[in-house]
Amino acid sequence: MNTSIKTDDVIFNFFKQICDEKDDAKCLELGKNWIYAMETNLSTMESNLNGADKLKHRDDIQSNRDHLDSLKKKSSSEWREYATQCMIEIMNHKGQQS
Repeated sequence: MNTSIKTDDVIFNFFKQICDEKDDAKCLELGKNWIYAMETNLSTMESNLNGADKLKHRDDIQSNRDHLDSLKKKSSSEWREYATQCMIEIMNHKGQQS
């Protein structure tokens, strides 16, 4: 039996938590936590890149930063909608892997 925790499962559960949160302020806080975690990941990835790789991935990293910036002004209902879409994408991706 495989008991390893898969990244997709963790992300899915985080987005499910956003969708299930009834308190709008807590929902927004979860969204802000998501943005912070992803910005931290991007910074870490960027710091681990060197010369040619840094240039190669510069546009992708900037695109991800721009996407995260676009999430910062979302309302709680917009966060729930975004989280639902992300969960659907994860489920679709899992279905393609089977």
